[in-house]
Amino acid sequence: MPTPAEDLDLKTVRKALQAHRDHTRDRVAALAKRPELGSAQGFGKRIGDGTTEAISRLTEIGVGQSLESTLARTERALSKLDDGSYGTCDACGQPIAPARLHAMPDSVMCLACAASERRGQPPRRR
Repeated sequence: MPTPAEDLDLKTVRKALQAHRDHTRDRVAALAKRPELGSAQGFGKRIGDGTTEAISRLTEIGVGQSLESTLARTERALSKLDDGSYGTCDACGQPIAPARLHAMPDSVMCLACAASERRGQPPRRR
């Protein structure tokens, strides 16, 4: 029985995943850089001073966490390509739909397992 991954050009998938991994690593590294001495804004004496800076930093932390999970998923997809299990769900072992792999080459779980994993997590704060 052919796996969904057999319908894909795995060399093209690998190149796309490697490029995505490298780009994501660069973005994580940029967020992790310490600000230059004297470039950080201090919190002023008035109400609201520094609020924009604080909100910006919290946003960067959230983006960084999202990028790190994307990076981990991309690296997992690359290792699945290496071991021949690309296109198989990490959670249930069933094939991942070809349309999902085409849309999201870094998918390591089928749609049902990915959805149930998201439901098990607490809702994101806004």
